Amino acid sequence: MSPETPAALLARLVESDPGRPRITTYDDTEGPTRGERIELSARVVANWVSKAGNLLQEDLDAAPGTRVLLDLPAHWRSVYWAFAVWSVGAEVVLPGADADTPVDVVVTDDPERCEQGEVAVLVTLAALARSADGPVPPGAVDEAKDLATHGDVFTAWDEPDADAVALRTPEGALTYAGLVPTGAGPVREHVATGETATLLEVVLRAWAGDGSVVLTRGAPDADVLAARLATEGVTGV
Repeated sequence: MSPETPAALLARLVESDPGRPRITTYDDTEGPTRGERIELSARVVANWVSKAGNLLQEDLDAAPGTRVLLDLPAHWRSVYWAFAVWSVGAEVVLPGADADTPVDVVVTDDPERCEQGEVAVLVTLAALARSADGPVPPGAVDEAKDLATHGDVFTAWDEPDADAVALRTPEGALTYAGLVPTGAGPVREHVATGETATLLEVVLRAWAGDGSVVLTRGAPDADVLAARLATEGVTGV
């Protein structure tokens, strides 16, 4: 049997249980996202992925072989952008990975990073943002403003080879054939991390087993965290 791709994994979750929460985020970081609780079902994740995938494919010419730097913190937006890159068959590159090889597109929440010459998408992390909260560098895409204009259905124009790199981190690279794990059971898994690589690893593992993820950002009090995890029915940490 062929390895499951991220696109096929997400499609499986949408087909099996479209309304079930697949990622829930509690945000205790300083700034405009503080206090947010965001819960996304498979259907909602797929909608975000379709819009971002259409932006990448139609506007930025992303395709198999395109290298996309995902310069975002561990956040629910990082998840749909990673899956969007994989939906077009491109390569997700995380900061610090293979720095000597140029990337084609940068997806970032840092306006200064948008000014370094690459094709760039400026992401605003706040859930209700309808435009960037500051000036958008010339040539950069304002994700908060522009993403909504893209379609809710995505069809890839090409498929990646199984041995093509899907995810490159400072620790190494994973191909499309080895990205989605097998053998995992259904869990509601908690992840508290600032590392996007760790978040993506946990999401892929949990979703492959028909599970879900609770992401906590920042440092809530221990009793607050314990109450949240109990409320969310976390079964794996």
